[in-house]
Amino acid sequence: KHGAIVNISSSGAVGPGRGPYLTKPSTPGISGYGAAKAALERFTQGLAQEVAHDGIAVTALAPSLIVPTSGAVFHGGARYLGDENGEPPEVMAQAALLLVTEPAEKINGRVVYSQQILQEFGWITNGVGPGIDPNRPGSGFSII
Repeated sequence: KHGAIVNISSSGAVGPGRGPYLTKPSTPGISGYGAAKAALERFTQGLAQEVAHDGIAVTALAPSLIVPTSGAVFHGGARYLGDENGEPPEVMAQAALLLVTEPAEKINGRVVYSQQILQEFGWITNGVGPGIDPNRPGSGFSII
């Protein structure tokens, strides 16, 4: 048996110990969104342990930068339209492809940012964002 599950997370999951965190939420409901994404990351790590014996890798993937999708534009306003500082959706797709093709023992239980994991495995050389840029806080990744 073998397989791969990639859960999609967010930097909204950042919490105590990984900071910084918002002191005043900018969007109504953002606290619930962040809590749900943090729970998804912990679920990912727990499920990874439960199904590892079946050769199934479970990971969580968050974009390194805002992905200016129609949903982000809807919730975040026009400031995300054509954001040259954003991350093209193709970067997340490439990172997800990496996570489903790598051997389970290399990635199982990891919570990663898209550009961080692509750079770690040599798919890109000029990544930015959490896990790469020392000026951008974030866990970068975690291993169980």
